[in-house]
Amino acid sequence: MTRLKGGAVIAVLIVCTVTGCKSDLGGSSGTAGTTGAAGGGGTGGGAALTAAEALPVKGRAPKTGYSRERFGTAWADTDSNSCDTRDDILKRDLKDVKFSDGDCKVSYGVLKPDPYSGDDVTYRRGASLVDIDHLVALSDAWQKGAKYWDASKRIALANDPLNLLAVDASANRGKGDGDTATWLPDDKAYRCTYVAHQVAVKKKYGLWVTAAEKAAMKKALSNCPDQALPTGGNPTDAPARFHAN
Repeated sequence: MTRLKGGAVIAVLIVCTVTGCKSDLGGSSGTAGTTGAAGGGGTGGGAALTAAEALPVKGRAPKTGYSRERFGTAWADTDSNSCDTRDDILKRDLKDVKFSDGDCKVSYGVLKPDPYSGDDVTYRRGASLVDIDHLVALSDAWQKGAKYWDASKRIALANDPLNLLAVDASANRGKGDGDTATWLPDDKAYRCTYVAHQVAVKKKYGLWVTAAEKAAMKKALSNCPDQALPTGGNPTDAPARFHAN
């Protein structure tokens, strides 16, 4: 999906090659978000709002037992394209990309613009101002269903392009593990797209939302009643060779 002036969004087809999937989903100059793999895309007609209204509501479960390791090794190559997930997302979302090794390890690129702030942010490997955000934070997912999953599904969520976005590091760290009820991007023109992706991830993986979270999702999406619902991404079970604690 590409965000145009005034906050409008359009669906964009996704191109997959042996080196991974690329999509143009976020910023007005092509900053990418996450609608997933080949065959994925948005459906129109208010699909995001409809999906938000259908999400199950429960209270937040205790965070007891959560750790990043419960979702497997960070940036596992679950799509088996010989690049880790972090580099896949950097390639997809950055512009003016340069590599330090072949066409996998990203050494430089620019978010034009960063979807959370609206500013241009430069990525340099080793001194990065860019994070890869889990749109639905793993801690949030743990407290809303993921603690009851098997490891394969948790690993899939942590590495699913549908749930990943390159963003300004400071904005991402300000978000923490917040959900829609507690955090939204400063760039108001991106909020509909952002919330639609959270709805899509929670629908795809069967995660629940709190009552406050659902109300916040519906409020945000009421400003864009025709917002598409992203689809696609990786399967919800990671290959058997991957393991988590």
